[in-house]
Amino acid sequence: MPLDDVSYRILDALRENGRVSIAALAERVGISRASAYTRVESLVHDGVITGFSARVDPAKAGLSIAALVFVTVMPQSWASFRERVTEMPDVEWCAITTGEHDAMLLIRAVDVGGVHEFSTGVIAQLPEVRTVVSVVVLDEVIRRAYLLPSDLPERNTEIPLGMTRWTPASPGRDTLPPR
Repeated sequence: MPLDDVSYRILDALRENGRVSIAALAERVGISRASAYTRVESLVHDGVITGFSARVDPAKAGLSIAALVFVTVMPQSWASFRERVTEMPDVEWCAITTGEHDAMLLIRAVDVGGVHEFSTGVIAQLPEVRTVVSVVVLDEVIRRAYLLPSDLPERNTEIPLGMTRWTPASPGRDTLPPR
């Protein structure tokens, strides 16, 4: 069932404060307490809300170094690679990607030596892994808990899409069909 405006307002409020009481949530969203409780329970049951947790500053918790680890996986090794990565406590986040590398991991460490040890001593040693490239994160500019469709701005669809480098089209092919 698609989410309605009230569900999005609930998600927006919970993003700001996941510990808000149902009464305060209902007041903020403009619905009854019973409706707020039912809707939150429904969002949890439907898997829209997957859990509640505290947001922790990793540096203040003792993990002052973050790194992105780009991994190229050997063909036919995906299932085993995914299983191994999910068991690694160093990995905060992992995504399967397109492009030059197959996966991107965000890891945390106490120091740069921890990044090196993980990259070369753990990930690079996996038989599923072909190559590893590590990049130390200098500054985390923004980290949102999650995005909602209402967060995304309207885009001007009249601007033709293109590559970073502009290459003029052949005569008669200078416009894209509408999306």
